[in-house]
Amino acid sequence: MRSRQDVLDELLVLQTQGGDVASLDTLARRWHPKLLRHATRLTGEAEAGADVAQEAWVAIVRGLRRLQDPARFRAWAYRIVTRKSSDWIRSRVRRRRRDDRAAAEAAPAAVPPSNPSAEVGWLRQAIAELAADRQVLLAMFYVEGMTVPEISEALSIPRGTVKSRLFHTRNALKARLEERE
Repeated sequence: MRSRQDVLDELLVLQTQGGDVASLDTLARRWHPKLLRHATRLTGEAEAGADVAQEAWVAIVRGLRRLQDPARFRAWAYRIVTRKSSDWIRSRVRRRRRDDRAAAEAAPAAVPPSNPSAEVGWLRQAIAELAADRQVLLAMFYVEGMTVPEISEALSIPRGTVKSRLFHTRNALKARLEERE
């Protein structure tokens, strides 16, 4: 059953597709915080997340007229943010490799800076130790309340893969809890 919020989002998408700028503004105000959290979660950095979310909004605005089913806006928008985040991560990896090569040539005995970790609860620590794709999956399912089909569409992976990864991730966390006890 669709909620009032879902119906409102569909209406806003339809009105925006019809050229209503105020509806686009409302849609952006409603969805920007969620998409920003997703981008920040994927990139691991607040500033990068903000940049990615902004790039994603440009793509969303440009492509919104082509979205055929307004009910799919959420998954569609998350998929755009996911792709933009992947682009940012690939770019960062290339830049780091280039910088690492330059640093190695300039100072081969350089010591990498330490990365002090903040105190976190055991569950947060256990989640933080998961692979990044598993952290994203948990956040999309439990924090954002997305369904398996929506996550499947947003991440461009089969539904069965989403279910399997959620199952194995929950089991891994359960095992960590049992170890702790």
